[in-house]
Amino acid sequence: MGLISTDVALANCPIFRRRINVYHSAVARFYAPSDLGGAGGMYSERIRSNPNWHGYARRDTVLIDVNGPVMRGLVIGRVLLFFSFTFSDRDYKCALVRWFVPVGDAPDPDTGMWVVEPELQGREPSLAIVKIDAVACAAHLIGVYGPAPLPEYFHFSNTLDAFNRYFVNPYADHHMYEFLK
Repeated sequence: MGLISTDVALANCPIFRRRINVYHSAVARFYAPSDLGGAGGMYSERIRSNPNWHGYARRDTVLIDVNGPVMRGLVIGRVLLFFSFTFSDRDYKCALVRWFVPVGDAPDPDTGMWVVEPELQGREPSLAIVKIDAVACAAHLIGVYGPAPLPEYFHFSNTLDAFNRYFVNPYADHHMYEFLK
């Protein structure tokens, strides 16, 4: 998925002593030809990564364009942090994401939905810093929970930590459907 931190020796990294700005949300804007409600077919949506949103952490998931071989070149990232900084007179807008990668090379035959799972490096979650420009839109994941009902005390804010696999819901809105069809 591009250059990773192990590709560059720490001694070869530039020294950075500037401010890093942290944000709890970002707005994704994209062309949605099936929704002409916006100016010229443009659509926008707010993506959140907030440690305290109405009393609970909210870390939205997004589709990220990585030009990969499956899922139309998209993978899922859970946004842990939005941030920006200036280096050498250039502004960088980024997100720290936890990867969710496709299971298999085709959607689930029963549901027609892609299945993803958290990517791990050993026993730790696989994290990456991506440019905001690579974020295509928000994504809706549904936990693959099996035949038993969820416990009555299960809280929605734990959903993205509670399951081993998730369905990527292309039916959440027509924009997701357009991206994944």
